[in-house]
This record gives sequence, C-alpha cells and structure tokens, in this order.
Amino acid sequence: MNDDAASKNASQKSWLEQISHLLSREPQDRAQLIDLLREAKQRNILDTDALEMIEGVFQISDMQVRDIMIPRSHMVVVEEEDKPDEFLPKIVNSSHSRFPIIRENRDEVIGIILAKDLLKFNFNNGDKATFNIQNIMRPAIFVPESKRIDVLLKEFRLNHNHMAIVVDEYGGVAGLVTIEDILEEIVGEIEDEFDTEEIEFIHKASEKCYTINGLTPIEDFNEHFHCHFSDEEFDTIGGYITHQLGHLPRAGEAVTLDEYQFKVLNADKRRIRQIELVLLG
Repeated sequence: MNDDAASKNASQKSWLEQISHLLSREPQDRAQLIDLLREAKQRNILDTDALEMIEGVFQISDMQVRDIMIPRSHMVVVEEEDKPDEFLPKIVNSSHSRFPIIRENRDEVIGIILAKDLLKFNFNNGDKATFNIQNIMRPAIFVPESKRIDVLLKEFRLNHNHMAIVVDEYGGVAGLVTIEDILEEIVGEIEDEFDTEEIEFIHKASEKCYTINGLTPIEDFNEHFHCHFSDEEFDTIGGYITHQLGHLPRAGEAVTLDEYQFKVLNADKRRIRQIELVLLG
C-alpha cells in the first residue's frame, strides 16, 4: 500500500471513528439526532452543505405537496385548441420542458406536452397544417395537495415521472409540482443556463388578487400598491410578513395588515417564496 492510500484510509478511519463516537449517545428522537449532526458540523466532521442537505431530507418527510407547489396562477399551460403559432412562443420564452395541456379552462388538465417532442416537427415547412397536439400528448399524473413530499419523490423515481398536477379537495387544479421542486427542498435552489435573472415580483391575477414573490422589495411593493409598510428592519415583503407572524410560516398561513390580506402560497425552511395578496378595500 502506497503512502497516499494509507493516508486516505487513515483519514476515513478517523472520520468514521469520530462519527461513531458522536453517535455513542444514542438519540431518542429526531430533534436529538439533528442536534448531534449539528455538533458534528461544529467539530468539522460535516460541512455546512452536507448538514443542510440532511436537514432537508428530514424536513420533506413533514411537508405536503401544497407547501412547495407552483400555484395555478403561475402555471405555464398550452390550450388544447392552440395552433403552433400560438403556443411555440410561449414554450420558447418560458424555458420549461413540460407543459400541462388544458381544455377550455384551467380546471381541466387533459395531458402533458414535452418540449423535446416538438423537435421532430418542421413548422416552417408544412407541419403546421397537419399538427395535432393529441398525437404527442402524454398522460398527466394527478396528486392531492395533502400528499407527503417524500412519498411523491419515491413515486417520481419509481415511475420515471417529473411533473404532477396538484388537485384540491374538490378536484380542481390547485397547481403543479415537479421533481426539481422537491430536490430544491433538499439541496437548495437549482439554477441552469436557461434560468433568467429577471424575476416577476408582482403578478396580477384579478382586480383584487395578486401573486407576490416573497423577495419583492418592500419599497417596490409600497410604490405599486401606494402603501407605507416600513422597510427599516426588513428589505423584502416576505421578511416583513414573517416578522408579523412571529415565525417562518408554512403554506396556507395568512395575516391581514391594514387593507391587505396576505396568504402564504409557498415557503421553504429559509424564506417565504410566494404570497397571495387580496385587496380588502
């Protein structure tokens, strides 16, 4: 055995011995186990990224699909009757790879279209006239809002699915969830070369209802809605709402401030991601 191999084996043995010693105090519950892992991080046995991933794995076992789903108002969809000239710009501009196909309204998803399935068509050379979206549509997978995330991740892996349509208790479409959304709860935000820097902070769904990105600067929020929330202690509207609630909220929690009703649509272990705003005045 050469010196490098011996050194590597000694390092591994030392690491294992430290872990074994640390776990000699058998944890009685998850909280004690996490405390031991955090102690391991303080002793440099685990690094910060590894600890955050382990904690993320623990966290998703307590979370439901409604906690991380993309709400219906932010879904990029293709209508069943759309012509290529209508849906192709939408697909290109979104940079997504999978799109729900809807019939008449957003409460009936009839399938999924994959962007890669469109590559075989030559829409500049006659394929527009004969194209039928039904011929390349794939079946949609439906899951309830209450489904546990860790169970869904296992199903995604077993069935080789990447997207599921989320339905509420009445069977209506509540949003969608992807395997990437789940993995981001474990490893943090995943960005690729197609992600853009531009963020849509404020999305108008109706005259009285908006979807607000949690990172929206309070200054921008005040300017848009002509209000005066303080930005002395917090920079973002998500941080301000977290402070008002007194804890990092989960999806579904709501608070009313002046004439504004805020409902958390999506939050992770670090911050509020999306908020539904209803104007009460």
